[in-house]
Order: sequence, then structure tokens, then C-alpha cells
Amino acid sequence: MEQVTEPVAAHGEGPVWFAGWPGPRWVDMLAGDVLELAGGRVRRTHVGTVAAALRPRSDGGAVLALERGFALADASLAKVESLPELWTDREIRMNDGGCDPDGRFYCGSMAYSAAPGAGGLYRLEADGSVTTVLTGVTVSNGLAWSPDGGTAYYIDTPTQRVDAFDYSAERGLTARRPLIEIPADAGAPDGMTVDAEGRLWIALWGGGAVRCYTPDGKLAEHVPLPVTQVTACAFGGPDLDELYITTSRQTIDPAAQPEAGALFRYRPGVRGLPVLGYAVSANRVT
Repeated sequence: MEQVTEPVAAHGEGPVWFAGWPGPRWVDMLAGDVLELAGGRVRRTHVGTVAAALRPRSDGGAVLALERGFALADASLAKVESLPELWTDREIRMNDGGCDPDGRFYCGSMAYSAAPGAGGLYRLEADGSVTTVLTGVTVSNGLAWSPDGGTAYYIDTPTQRVDAFDYSAERGLTARRPLIEIPADAGAPDGMTVDAEGRLWIALWGGGAVRCYTPDGKLAEHVPLPVTQVTACAFGGPDLDELYITTSRQTIDPAAQPEAGALFRYRPGVRGLPVLGYAVSANRVT
């Protein structure tokens, strides 16, 4: 395990590696900032009151989830075009997301208070319209797909589970069923990614670790970190053989965990999958 930055994020989340960017990007979520590591230095770009998630876009830009909806940005994130807000309730915010194999961008929401059932999961279509995919969600977190694209994995953190769905472009997410149960004493499941062998890598909030599970739900590896609030992970590096791991210093005494809020890197001996991006349509709704 290698610490690759100082503790630069109050609440680091959502790492992304894309070959078209100078280096990994992740968010300091509640600061509304996107962080980028390039040439050993971290660049910080403010994009909104909340920066929940981002992904590359097929036309060279980026797609973002902000506090109450989606946004499109140029490649440098200097220009951000917010799309219409999805709700007006200021007690609800976006939290985590990702793209499906057909280029649609999802992000899930939660109440700032984590009130049960207050959130949902939303999908930004190629034309800019939005579909509600799930309701009754509490803390929408990890979302990832199997290497063949036929199975989606999803985390609503308080359930302590990873659920699997069948996936197709036409029907979306169907046939939800429990796949992995995380013991409460191991931490709460947060962000997630899938490697080229189909194994799931799950960040454990409060658990100080990332765990790897096989596609049939068996624990394969437990990777400890020196901080407890581990938030998300994603494969990166030129060969996609480095696991980038974000952390938070929320609720943490800096004297007890001085590395909290840093970006870490682990080499697990397996490669990841290229990031799924957003396929924006030239005919999108404006």
C-alpha cells in the first residue's frame, strides 16, 4: 500500500482513471471540488456546491453529478453547464455513480441526514433526459458492471449488501437479488469497482480496508489501510494494474489518523477494466 498524496480531501470519493486525462481524478465531495493528480501535484477545480461523481464523455468532455442534478463540462473542467435540477429539496444531495456499458450516466442520492428511503438512483440518457431507476434508497453508493456487461452491482450502504441486477440496454436493471453481505464489524460497503476477472473490490467505510470478492460472492482478499474511512476505489495506471483508493477525514481526529483524506495506491496483481464513459448525443435536449 502506497500513500500517493497528502491528505488533500476532507471527503475524498469517486476515483476515475481515463487515458485522456493527465492523471487520476477524484472528488472532494462536500467541498464541490474535483481533484486531479498530474506530475506529482494535485490540481483542485471547484465545480459546484457538491461534486458527487464524474466520468469522461465521448465528445472529449466530462459529465458530472452535482448537488441536485447532472452537469456537462469541458475536458479541463473550466466550463461547467448545469442541467435542470432533479429536485428542489435542499436536504437531499447526489452521492455516487457511474456509467453503464451503453454510455448512460447514473448517480444515486441520499439525505444529508441519511434519512431512510429518502434517496433514489437516476440515469442521464444520451439526449440529456433523466430516468428514475430506483426509489426508496438510503445511501446510494457503489455501482459497477461485470466484464461482459450483463450484470450490474449496486450498494445501498445501510443494507450492508452488494446487490446484483441483470442488465440490458433495453430493460435496464432488472431481477435484483442480494450477492454479498458485509458483516457490520467489517465496516459499511461504500464505493466499488470490478476487475478484468470479474471480481468486486469494495471500499469499507469505518472498516479501514478494501475487500475483494469473487463474482459468486466469496471473500478473496482483505486489504487494510492506515485510515478507517475508506470511500471508493478504481483501477488505473497505463496498464490498469493499480488500484487507486480514496479516503475521508470526516469524523476523524487528525492526530489519530494523519493520513485520512489522502489518495492511496495498491497493486493487487490483477488488471481492471477501462472506465465506462458517457455517450453524449448530438441531439441532446437543451
